[in-house]
Amino acid sequence: MTGTITHDPPPTAGGRQGAPLIVTEDAELLDDLLRLCAAAGATPEVHHSVPGPRPSTPSAPTGNAPPPTHSGAGWRTGWETAPLVLVGDDAARRVRGAVRRRGVVLVGRDQDDSGIWQRAVEIGADHVLMLPDGEQWLVDRIADVAEGVGRPALTVGVIGGRGGAGASTLACALAVTSAREGLRSLLVDADPMGGGLDVLLGGETADGLRWPAFAASRGRVGGGALEESLPELHSLRVLSWDRGDCVAVPAPAVRAVLAAARRRGGTVVVDLPRRIDDGVAEVLAQLDIGILVVPAELRAVAAAGRVAAAVGMVLRDLRVAVRGPYASGLNDREVARLLGLPLVGEVPVESGLLRATESRRPPGTPSRGPLARFCRSFWERALAETDGRGGSGS
Repeated sequence: MTGTITHDPPPTAGGRQGAPLIVTEDAELLDDLLRLCAAAGATPEVHHSVPGPRPSTPSAPTGNAPPPTHSGAGWRTGWETAPLVLVGDDAARRVRGAVRRRGVVLVGRDQDDSGIWQRAVEIGADHVLMLPDGEQWLVDRIADVAEGVGRPALTVGVIGGRGGAGASTLACALAVTSAREGLRSLLVDADPMGGGLDVLLGGETADGLRWPAFAASRGRVGGGALEESLPELHSLRVLSWDRGDCVAVPAPAVRAVLAAARRRGGTVVVDLPRRIDDGVAEVLAQLDIGILVVPAELRAVAAAGRVAAAVGMVLRDLRVAVRGPYASGLNDREVARLLGLPLVGEVPVESGLLRATESRRPPGTPSRGPLARFCRSFWERALAETDGRGGSGS
């Protein structure tokens, strides 16, 4: 069980990663916390009470210079500087007078102890966590500290309203445009039956891991390790499918991989299939924005309505992008009205796109082409929106 008192992240010096601090004398609790830190790839500091002061910029003494003293403005306690503080319930009384700070978690074991909430308020804790129920949450939080996580990636899913709507083309163009604008960019192929986005990008033989390699992933996947393991094509990383028989990855693995991708920041673009299984539901739950690509014809709008109904059960922010040519009586605003969705805009027709794809030039490659301009405009608006509400993005 976990409980939240505030949601503010702990401050870190200069944005650097650091070691979490554990404060407890409970040997059994300490063993558990050390085990969870090891699982998250972090080496903590351990104290029985609030640690004494230490230099903010340590340096080794030279010659016969006297050792530094614990006074002066240059000294701060580990309690103040640690990016995350885990306080055992046994130590709550001993840290009651410490400087108030963010990033304090009070950890206990007794599920029936209602008094732990009062003790959490007394020490200014952000969260109350009970073991063993809250172990996975705590591993994730510790690993965020170990990786020096900042703002999560703005994550956009693209899905076709019907077959052949052009969703994969738009997904590739969005990722290529994001990378060209200098953002850390990852393109995720969540459709095992789609033929492989690495093929569309001309990189099916590129070195790197594909989805089947992550099928056994559970719990936490390191964001940096994930990024380095994937093929790099056109200045972005691509997670696609190999040519084997694997056509599904368990939902826990999908959750772990996409969460790792989001922690790296920048942008993540996901090409989604129209069928919603457990793995796709995990992706939808982590999206910031969904784009439904709909050809401007009545049958496509009807099919897209069914897709939107299914996707909308999980994803709150679903928008529509309309692709011409238009059937009689339809335009982009009318399609959006019929579907009851906000309009992203009209996906432009780019001459020579088929020839460019055949020549292994990915969609959106001409930086001044209409598709690239459409994608650039989308990113500018989406990133401004998330900046305005203090959300994800980079």
